[in-house]
Amino acid sequence: MKKLKLLTNIEEAYDELRYKTSWPTRTQLIKSACIVMLASVIIALIIFIMDQVVDALMHLIYSLGN
Repeated sequence: MKKLKLLTNIEEAYDELRYKTSWPTRTQLIKSACIVMLASVIIALIIFIMDQVVDALMHLIYSLGN
């Protein structure tokens, strides 16, 4: 009985992916990928700058203590 349910679930998942899902066009996919890459670079730069600022502050604080 469980094997039958598993096969039914697989068949339903395939049918949904094949017939009910709208897939993006190549152009939409490329645009979305570019947006994600650009956002990733911007976020990485922001984190890098924040890290550099905190590092400089820590060096300043520790140099004043000595």
